[in-house]
Order: sequence, then C-alpha cells, then structure tokens
Amino acid sequence: MELVKEHVVEKSGYTLHIIPTEKYKTNTIVWKMKAPLEKETATYRALLPNVLQSNSKKYNTTSALRSYLDDLYGASFYTDVSKKGEFHIISFTIEVANEKFLQDKTPLLQRAIEFLGEVLQNPNITDNAFHEATMQKEKRSLTRRIQSLFDDKMRYASVRLVEEMCKDEPYSIQASGEEDQVDEITGASLFEYYKRAFTDDKMDLYIIGDIDLDEVENFCSVFQYQERTKSPQKNSPEKDVSTVKEVRETQDLNQGKLNMGCRTNISYGDSDYFALQLFNGIFGGFPHSKLFINVREKESLAYYAASRVESHKGLLMIMSGIDSGNYEKAVSIIKEQLKLMKEGSFTDEEISQTKAVIQNQFLETIDSARGVIEVFYHNIVAGTEVEFSEWIDKTNTTTRDEIIAVANKVKLDTIYFLSGMEGGHV
Repeated sequence: MELVKEHVVEKSGYTLHIIPTEKYKTNTIVWKMKAPLEKETATYRALLPNVLQSNSKKYNTTSALRSYLDDLYGASFYTDVSKKGEFHIISFTIEVANEKFLQDKTPLLQRAIEFLGEVLQNPNITDNAFHEATMQKEKRSLTRRIQSLFDDKMRYASVRLVEEMCKDEPYSIQASGEEDQVDEITGASLFEYYKRAFTDDKMDLYIIGDIDLDEVENFCSVFQYQERTKSPQKNSPEKDVSTVKEVRETQDLNQGKLNMGCRTNISYGDSDYFALQLFNGIFGGFPHSKLFINVREKESLAYYAASRVESHKGLLMIMSGIDSGNYEKAVSIIKEQLKLMKEGSFTDEEISQTKAVIQNQFLETIDSARGVIEVFYHNIVAGTEVEFSEWIDKTNTTTRDEIIAVANKVKLDTIYFLSGMEGGHV
C-alpha cells in the first residue's frame, strides 16, 4: 500500500524532498538541520533559529518580516529546536496558501521559498555580528524558556530523569541549552556558529502540497551551499543495566512526580521496533493500557500513569503523578505490570485493540503535512529506510511472541521521584 510518495533530489549541500499530494489546500515547507548533541553548542543552536526568524538583511525588523508574510496571504513561519536520539535538530517551517485555489495568481510558493532563502542565507549582520538589539531580545526569550521548565513539574521530572539516567551521554543535554551559557553568547560568536552550522550540518528541505516537481526544484535554486563530507551515522550505543538507580528530590508541590526510565536498546528501523510500539501500547501508551487501568483506575494510586518510547535512543519512559505517601506501592505495582508483560500476561483482545489504535494514530499523523514530514524525517535521523506501508503492515503482522521477546529486553534503569515537602522522606 503506497500512502505517500517522496521524491528525493541531492542538491549542493542539502537534500531536497518533494512530496506531491492533492490532499491539502496549503503548501508546507520545512528546512531541517541535524548535528550531534553537544554541550558546547546546544545553547547556540537553541538561540540561532530565533535570531534568524526575527529579521534578515532585507526585512531588517520583525514587523517588516511579519508584514511580508501577511502579504503572502497570511503565511505562517516558525522555528523549533528538538532532540531526536543524540542529534540536535533545528526546524524552520512555512505554511502558505496554494495559489491554485485563489483567484489572485501571485506565485506564493515561489515567494515563500525565496523568503526562506533570504532568512537562512542573508541574516541581519553588521561587522560579522548579528544585530545587537535582536540578540538581546532573543537571549532574554531563551532564558525565560529555559527557566519555565522549573515551573512545569511534569516536564521538569521528565528532564531530571533523563539527566540522571543518561548522565554521561549526549542525550542528557537539553535541546533548549543551558541558562548559564546564554549571557556569554555575543552577536559575533553566534555568527561564527551560524557559519559553522550551515557548513557542517546535515540539511534537508521538505516541500509538500499540490505542487509540480520540476517547478519546485527550479524554485529551490535559491539555496546555495557548499558540498559537505558525509559524516558516519552515529546512533546511540547499546547500554546494559547492572543496578537500578534511585533518585529522590523534594520541592514545594502538591503532587509527587514518579518517573521511571528503562533501557530497551531498540531504535527506529530495528527489526523489533514495531513490536516495541505494541509492547508500549499494551503496557502504558494508551487509555486501555495496564498502567492506566491498574495504577490509576483500580488502585487509584496515580492522577496519571503512562509510558512512551524514545524512538531514537532506545529508551522507555514511565510517567505518573502520585501522593508522596504512595511511592513504594506505586513503584511496586508498576514493576509488577512490567513483569506481567514479560510473562505474556496480556490478552489477544489487548493486542488487537492496540494494533488498531497504533494504526489509527499513524493515519492521523500522516493526515497533516507536518506529520508526513516528521515520519519521513525519522529515516534521516536513524539512517534507515522505513516505508510508510510498513507502519501498517508490520504492526498488523507482529505476533504475541515478538511482543514478549521485546518485553524481556526492557530493563528498568532509573527511578526518579520528585515529592512534596510533606512526606518527602518516603
């Protein structure tokens, strides 16, 4: 079953991915940049896209830049920084109306691509340094974003678990960078990093919509980069677990956060990846899963209880919100549910229900242009080739024995508990 077709063209310094489809009335353009997660560069990478999207040499104020987007029938433009496995990903996204569906035949796609070329290649630079007022504004914004993590205790607990579990691994580094590094970045040092990133990063441009292949490729001639040497794909090494680490922290909060991290050593593209997805769905990924039913519903121990797979790092994360006094009991029941999965104590109905939910979730994901791009981009990050059809076919054909085999690869590594002041010593 061919759901979506991707046309890949190797260009000088980047790879162009054209995805023609009549499904959408808008065209979506996403520029992605991939580099290894590194402590020295993480804060630079977090700041750079926000400085670039604020203004450029041609649109030298934020209001001028946004005004031009308004002229493109209200095109949207935004950036994102994330981590996938031990890679740091910068994304620039433009969504613009398709002129085929408008009476005005302004070449919106061409203009949007040219606009992206301007933003990426012609930054607001004076004397080899980024515009100072823009730097100060975006540094303040980045500092606030990093600080806001402390206020979101659910997110904070997830981050702390990863920091403890992956202490000496690149994955422990935050995609948003470090607060104490923000101040030391100058307009000149960021410009130096900008040149390095656009010389060394693996760069991919995705364009999806009701579009013509040759026309789009022609429009993309605005992007001029030098060829780069292909660096070998470095995926996360396998890691064995000898002892389970326990970390407890106390803060002034009402609801304790119990987060548990497991090693699966299974990553996107591995032969048992889809069995891992099914394992996670039965164990804690969905409202019908064992964690939700047994920890939250039956025992009323948790305000929420769920698990998720880190697809490019070989981890399984368990998240729950509990009263501090229920720590021992909650840990015990979660461990028991994992043990039952290893023993194959789940029904055929749970398997078929989970398969249906995963397939529906996948079809929902590829219902949006950005979702299609994200699924294709998994292959770039993992250095593999998983076809769209495999998500449906391999989910369908995965057996009970394969799910049990995956369950037995899942090893509890770290338990992190953030408790309130009362009973914080549980």
